[in-house]
Amino acid sequence: MISLLPDYIANQIAAGEVVQRPASVVKELLENAVDAGATSVTIVITDAGRTLIQVIDNGCGMSPSDARMAFERHATSKIKQVEDLQAITTFGFRGEALASIAAVADVAMLTRRADDETGTQLSIHAADAVEQTPAATAAGTSISVKNLFYNIPARRKFLKSDAVEFKHIVNEFSRVALCRPEVEMKLLHNNTEIYHLASGNLRQRVVNLMGKPLNHQLIDVQVETSVVNIHGFIGKPDIARRNSSGNQFFFVNRRYFRSPYFQKAIVTAYDKLLVKSADSLPPVYFIFFELSPAEIDVNIHPAKTEIKFENESVIFQMLNASVREALSKFAVAPSIDFDTEGAPEIPVLHKNMPMPDMPQINIDPYFNPFEDNEKSTQAHTYTRMSGYKENPVDAHWQKLYNGLPDMDAAHTVQLATPNPQPAAAFIQLKGKYLLTPVKSGIMLIDIRRARQRIYYEQYIRQMANHQHESQQQIFPETIALRPEDYLLLETMFDELRLLGYDIAALGNFTISINGLPSDLSHVDAQEWLQALIEALHQSSAQLKEQRQTTLAASLAATAAGYSSETLAADEAQNLIDRLFECESPSICPSGKPAIHLIPIEEFDKKMLKN
Repeated sequence: MISLLPDYIANQIAAGEVVQRPASVVKELLENAVDAGATSVTIVITDAGRTLIQVIDNGCGMSPSDARMAFERHATSKIKQVEDLQAITTFGFRGEALASIAAVADVAMLTRRADDETGTQLSIHAADAVEQTPAATAAGTSISVKNLFYNIPARRKFLKSDAVEFKHIVNEFSRVALCRPEVEMKLLHNNTEIYHLASGNLRQRVVNLMGKPLNHQLIDVQVETSVVNIHGFIGKPDIARRNSSGNQFFFVNRRYFRSPYFQKAIVTAYDKLLVKSADSLPPVYFIFFELSPAEIDVNIHPAKTEIKFENESVIFQMLNASVREALSKFAVAPSIDFDTEGAPEIPVLHKNMPMPDMPQINIDPYFNPFEDNEKSTQAHTYTRMSGYKENPVDAHWQKLYNGLPDMDAAHTVQLATPNPQPAAAFIQLKGKYLLTPVKSGIMLIDIRRARQRIYYEQYIRQMANHQHESQQQIFPETIALRPEDYLLLETMFDELRLLGYDIAALGNFTISINGLPSDLSHVDAQEWLQALIEALHQSSAQLKEQRQTTLAASLAATAAGYSSETLAADEAQNLIDRLFECESPSICPSGKPAIHLIPIEEFDKKMLKN
């Protein structure tokens, strides 16, 4: 009953772990190029990797026999004996990448060592070598992967949109580029150059990848101990943006990994420096650990993105302390040298010097600017130092005022309502909730979520009816985007115009915002744009209707805002009226409740308990 799997089935099973999407191929080939000692790497992508993934490097190259052997399972140049597993300093070592890629795509390789006169060309189809011939080629290696998942239709069918898949490719490209700043790297997509990263230092690489505005927002982190050396950068607290995912990086021995545990060490160091909310994300960081390879295990995850540390708790404390130290250095205000020339000399008080006289305050408590008589204009001088007595009439009214109960904003709004109707009475709580009595108890309305529902259905109707109102900006705002963000946003330009967003493409991944919907004129353009881009990146929607839903939900959340301002009575009533005109007033677009009913029985239970 038990038999060995054929090689082509075993390779496809291995490919399921190694090659999950086009970005997985880019990761493996790029890491191989860097391990080969390349100083320049070019990645060429077509149709987000569906049609072509090509990685060209100027590394050491391979001989004809090594080129063929590299596509066998578990073929590697990194491991010779079991002790080598405790001293891994390269990316690849398990020898599964090329075999897995060749099992699900058509692969062509051109490679030549620097000392060889000619190179070799190898073609592989369905994990079998179809042809291998000598070829004239530059020193190094070029691997082309075409028709990814051609023999696994289900896997190809469930790939996301080109924008989403290319975002994953950029993520893998960035992770390798950050830990190898000395390597020149290029990334081209559909014949458009997305990145051209010249060799340089770490700070230059971070800025070139993440954008020039980040250059002045980075804080150096540097600590050397007998256990671990930590270096890199953290972001200033004011750039820890909402939904700022993608700017958090850990590396150990120049290998990217994820660690919620170490991330907690950084977040804890920022304690009380960040505004905490349900949508907040960790601050920006680029942290590099250097320690002995024998003290880590990099082989506990198929994608090698999780790493086990021998002294995990010790490193946690060191990381937390180093980030706190860096933040404290940043928080120290520089001394300011004022120009003191011509300034008056301030005398220094000594112990036995007499105290200066207190200034006298002259007031006329009987003065009335609305009375035109001689008595009101007479000067009645009283001084607090000479025992001015409070007017008994004023004291009487002050006593009455002090006896009134405290009225918060909720009572103020209700009392300010002209001729309030009992059936429509409501109370505001902290500017966040509206409470109004209903037949079965009390109805609680979340103001922000109610606004989200209102805006969401409004935007859906506008896109369906092709109607919009745009308010032109007096000074159009120009925003430079990261290439992958621009390419994703570009797919939504038509839908954005239907909502009143007048956006023009200026080239070089830069846009100009010329107009905004009238209900978003108060919102910062950078804020809603970043929120929208993050929502689009996180969405897996491919159909146009699904993308429109994602767009409407994201913009509705931005338009609703986060403020807790007290509404005027007519504004609150208008909000309630508009909410109950919606098709689904009880929930916001994210699925959270916008309305909560507290039945009278709950109040009865509370009272009976007491």
